[in-house]
Amino acid sequence: MSLLLCTPLFFSPNESHLKNPCFSHVSASLDTGIQRAPSSKMASSLRCFEETKARIVKLIHKAELSVSTYDTAWVAMVPSPNSSNEPCFPDCLTWLLENQCYDGSWACPHHHSFLKKDVLSSTLACILALKKWGVGEEQINNGARFIEVNFASATEKSQISPTGFDIIFPTMLDYARDLFLDLRLEPTMLDDLIFKRELELKRCYQSQGSEAYLAYVAEGMGKLQDWESVMKYQRKNGSLFNSPSTTAAAYIALPNSGCLNYLHSALKKFGNAVPAAFPLDLYSRLRTVDNLESLGIRRYFQKEIQHVLDETYRCWLQGSEEIFMDASTCALAFRTLRMNGYKVTSDSITKLIPDSFCGNMKDIGTALELYRASEFMIYPHERDLEQQNLRLKDLLEQELSSGFVHSSQLGRNIDSEVNHALEYPFYAIMDRVANRINIEHYNFDNTRIMKTSYCSPNFANKDFLFLSVEDFNHCQAMHREELAELERWVTENRLDELKFARQKSAYCYFSAAATFFAPELSDARMSWAKNGVLTTVVDDFFDVGGSVEELKQLIQLVETWDADASTECSSQYVQIIFSALRRTVSEIGDKAFKLQERRVTNHIIEIWLGLLYSMMKEAEWTADNHVPTMDDYISNAYVSFALGPIVLPSLYLVGPKLSEEMVRHSEYRTLFRLMSTSGRLLNDIQTCEKELKDGKLNAIPLYMINSGGDTSKYAATREMKSLIGCQRRELLRLVLEREGSVLPEPCKELFWHMSTVLHLFYDKDDGFTSKDLIKVVNEVIHQPIVVKEF
Repeated sequence: MSLLLCTPLFFSPNESHLKNPCFSHVSASLDTGIQRAPSSKMASSLRCFEETKARIVKLIHKAELSVSTYDTAWVAMVPSPNSSNEPCFPDCLTWLLENQCYDGSWACPHHHSFLKKDVLSSTLACILALKKWGVGEEQINNGARFIEVNFASATEKSQISPTGFDIIFPTMLDYARDLFLDLRLEPTMLDDLIFKRELELKRCYQSQGSEAYLAYVAEGMGKLQDWESVMKYQRKNGSLFNSPSTTAAAYIALPNSGCLNYLHSALKKFGNAVPAAFPLDLYSRLRTVDNLESLGIRRYFQKEIQHVLDETYRCWLQGSEEIFMDASTCALAFRTLRMNGYKVTSDSITKLIPDSFCGNMKDIGTALELYRASEFMIYPHERDLEQQNLRLKDLLEQELSSGFVHSSQLGRNIDSEVNHALEYPFYAIMDRVANRINIEHYNFDNTRIMKTSYCSPNFANKDFLFLSVEDFNHCQAMHREELAELERWVTENRLDELKFARQKSAYCYFSAAATFFAPELSDARMSWAKNGVLTTVVDDFFDVGGSVEELKQLIQLVETWDADASTECSSQYVQIIFSALRRTVSEIGDKAFKLQERRVTNHIIEIWLGLLYSMMKEAEWTADNHVPTMDDYISNAYVSFALGPIVLPSLYLVGPKLSEEMVRHSEYRTLFRLMSTSGRLLNDIQTCEKELKDGKLNAIPLYMINSGGDTSKYAATREMKSLIGCQRRELLRLVLEREGSVLPEPCKELFWHMSTVLHLFYDKDDGFTSKDLIKVVNEVIHQPIVVKEF
């Protein structure tokens, strides 16, 4: 099972999107029923759509990664184990000779205006390799001229500094002097670089947690390095930090068969050059899955994603270093696996977090990834994960307030991303809302920066963007049709004539379209939305619109069901409500029969009666000025909150068969209770003042009364929020849990979808009165995404 990981990415908003030749603003590749393109154009667009999917499938199966001139140069410096006067990897030298840029530099994967320090470092490393083995005099001279002309960039603060640049680059200049390379460099700038290196080294020696960082940048430590201590970071694959450059430098200083075997394995996979990190396949494929989920196009690649997840879980169980020796990979794997129903413990995350953001290896992107992972608490005993979540939240807030935030991803608007993650936790953001944010701010620059830059289309690419825009606009067109149908239904059933009732059909439909948006779930969305409208009408009828006699008449009609409201009841309000209810329930029952192959109408009527009985009890409590116990209130209020008729009938329409045993099972009842209880308490927190004035029951004052009057409103609210958190975690655990579960996964997901709706609706006020929601509703249902030219 998968709950979409729709955490907004918030890539650079200033990045203009590319318009793929296949883009069509009306999604002509898909039959929307709203606007049709000519058949030839439609066929071409459909072909482009399918070709895009095929390229993504290929990417999922086989991750792609750029090679690195910097790392290849260090591997080229490795001497043969048989003779220190001969290169171990002469083909790497040949590759360097053949891949110099026209301006004399070496810059693979590419030049970038903010990566001049990276180009200088890579070029110098290549010169050192060629000079060491006495080849490529012309290339050396051209490279030296490039460094001399562009040397000022090494001290420019506006330039992005690769990890360890302030240590490694000056040390490589020392190596160049030892090899009698005559580099005519501006003396003042050179002195500045050396001074900065000394300051950086001093700071590292005084900082806690710098030992691993200094080992990672070992090639820049020169004679200061204790290579024996560096080797304690050697991994099972023979590498140091999965870094070819660090591993090559270690072998040069302290020959080691493990290091050499690792370098051979990297070259065996990539040819005559190596990447900046190896292996990176697992992280790259997980990042692709995260892209597809975040952009809302996961359902096109279910089989391929399942394969990635199964493989990742196998590696997790085996304790693979590729996962557990890298904080970002471990956090991403944990979050992805847990949200897809795999049983993973949080121990590994809580062990990683304390060391992941100390010393000099600071990357707020890693801290953010860990923070997102720490949000997924589902067990009561995960206190360590909860503490780490609070610690990371403080850490991210501190970094933002410092005004200097560093991310290893080029062009990433990390400030906005962190702000949004802190303001909207994963349980309070609806899938389609997050999808749109991610699409509109998507940055398909897939460059990452460590000691040098590297690229992978698995991290980001235009195909992801194209497919997600097409899909979003296609689904949105269908959603507009469905909303129009819902509004016709309101008029046809005369619900608009009930002046006491809030007219909230758009909000009711939005809550469905923004969470389970796939075209094939249309009947489930319409059931959800229509029952949402009806529960709103009935709630208002019990609150302000109906007399006690009318309320009783409505209940009697539903109990009888086959009664004719026009002859059995004189109240026009009751006639309208019951007639709409009966027609709608019968219609849903008929549609459900086709899928379930059994009659479920009576169960839907039973759900409605449970709601009406609970509402009647609250009305009687209010009329009698009765103050129930907290337990009595909650046991009734979670039903009267009216989520039963919205969510439960929809379960019959999402695909899987639900037997009578399933809907009578304790798991079914528990999911409903947890979802509804947290929703009721969220509502009570926001509407406390209003309901006190109206004389209605509310959990906050009831808790204060039931605790003997010694509890303040603040303390009562805090207790309710704590209870909401516990209910939400238990709900998520049951939704994700596979072992011992009775309900089909797509059915369980609806309970979580409603939970995210409730957390968003009641984030600041009573959901139906929130002005902020109007903009969100329009973006999800009415405003197509338009991709800018580039």
